Amino acid sequence: MNFLVKYSLPLLAALLLIIFYLGLPDLRSCALRREDKRRLDRRDAALMAGISLAYALVAFWNLGNTQSPERFVNMENRSVTVELGQGSAASLMLYSGVGIGEYTIEYAPDGENFQTLTSFRQSHAEVLKWNEVPLEQSLSGGSLRITGAGNVWLGEVAALDGAGETLPLHSEEAALTDEQSLCPREQTFMNSSYFDEIYHARTAWEHLNGVYPYEITHPPLGKIILSWGIALFGMTPFGWRFSGTFFGVLMLPLMYVFLKKLFGGRTVPTAGTLVFAADFMHFVQTRIATIDTYAVFFILLMYLLMYLFFTEQRLRYLALSGLFFGLGAASKWTCLYAGAGLALIWAWYWVKNAHLGPRAFLKNCGFCLAFFVLLPCCIYYLAYLPYGRACGYRLFSAEYLKMVLDNQSYMFHYHSGVVATHPYSSRWYQWLLDIRPILYYLQYLPDGMRSSFGAFVNPALCWGGFIALFVLLFLVIARRDETAAFILLGYLAQLVPWMFVSRLTFEYHYFPCTVFLVLAMGYVFSIFCQNGRPGRRYVWGFALGSLALFVLFYPALSGAPVNNALATRLLGWLPSWPF
Repeated sequence: MNFLVKYSLPLLAALLLIIFYLGLPDLRSCALRREDKRRLDRRDAALMAGISLAYALVAFWNLGNTQSPERFVNMENRSVTVELGQGSAASLMLYSGVGIGEYTIEYAPDGENFQTLTSFRQSHAEVLKWNEVPLEQSLSGGSLRITGAGNVWLGEVAALDGAGETLPLHSEEAALTDEQSLCPREQTFMNSSYFDEIYHARTAWEHLNGVYPYEITHPPLGKIILSWGIALFGMTPFGWRFSGTFFGVLMLPLMYVFLKKLFGGRTVPTAGTLVFAADFMHFVQTRIATIDTYAVFFILLMYLLMYLFFTEQRLRYLALSGLFFGLGAASKWTCLYAGAGLALIWAWYWVKNAHLGPRAFLKNCGFCLAFFVLLPCCIYYLAYLPYGRACGYRLFSAEYLKMVLDNQSYMFHYHSGVVATHPYSSRWYQWLLDIRPILYYLQYLPDGMRSSFGAFVNPALCWGGFIALFVLLFLVIARRDETAAFILLGYLAQLVPWMFVSRLTFEYHYFPCTVFLVLAMGYVFSIFCQNGRPGRRYVWGFALGSLALFVLFYPALSGAPVNNALATRLLGWLPSWPF
């Protein structure tokens, strides 16, 4: 009985999923017709705009503070004196910029005879955060002297009393005490960086300021795109998360167009886009300032354009597919997996169209060499411009070329040689059924409340999409269905390489696969729609169920405060889920 009570929600979800697939028409006798209405019209534009706008309102809500200290002082081998005003200081808050080093904090009640009070180590994990430095004794009046060691940048110094209120400070270095009103009582995801933002948001700032980056384990373009949000909205949590969230919004109309071109009509594109909008991974992963969003965005585009080339036989779509492959590869190497999938699909296309002759094939090979090899190489090379600018290298110099090549060697050896453990790591086979989500943030609040969020796939999409893949596999084997094969190859191209990776991995590496899970569900939806109105009811039921799960899990996706015990009972569907 306790088991049934504890796992009533996941059991209910599994039961509904079973009922959904029980309504699937007999594939052996299904005609698998495609609706002819694949041209986008005003109603399609309105649906895309409506879904995208609604999603954007939710995604940008509480994304992060729009104000943070943005004037940073280089404290390398430098001392700054801060005068304490009225009140009794119980702790200090330091807003750390980039760099690694240490601060020594001294105190002089008379402003002259300084004695060491404490120290604070600024490692790579403390950057772009409000870091609290507790004091062993309360300080009333007098002066603080802060001395930096290492190439560390400091944005603000604040003092808090026992009640967490900010005390007035004055410094000879005005930039360190000019934004006291921004000091929070505690560090949260709203005012500070979290998880890999400590690398990527930092690198974006370094690119903007001509500083050679600390994080060089991924290609530069993703961090360059991330910096656009900072350029627009400042070096704030909202600013460094803006670009990813915006690209997450842009994925929705792209998914609608993809589903429309694949299956026609409006039911499948609308329902499929709603499922994508309600996906937990899509929501959480696009709201964190990392580079995965841009890789997935370009993967979605390159596959859409490759499909358009196959169906409409226009070379411009093939060229654009190569362009976005280049942009994706310059953002993250996982796009190379997607490129391998495209190469297999392209080869399959020419096996099918061998009747076009060797001349047409060789001509197309030359075209692909230009747009899938030469153009991506040029984009990749140009993406290193911020590195070159920081080093003072000219674009076509031998030093610039060596820098680019050396970084490829470094990245390969870094990723192949990573030896580390993490409490929320997971393997590829666990991603298939949402076995081990990654917890990005957890903060326990007063009165039995908590704020937390993590990345994993909406169970409706994860579990339902997993079954849909087998439906597609049946159609490939039994009917040699080309659309099903296209979707399956795209999915496998993103998953199979991870089967051979022994280094530390996380569920967010499954993010690119979710694109193809949505397309697989779209295929299942199209089969249901062959049964007319009864079939469409199943489709809308699945889409609304996905949205209902998003609403239920929203606190575990957004950091919204929620009762700790209640959230554990409602959201801890599996023992391995950290919610």
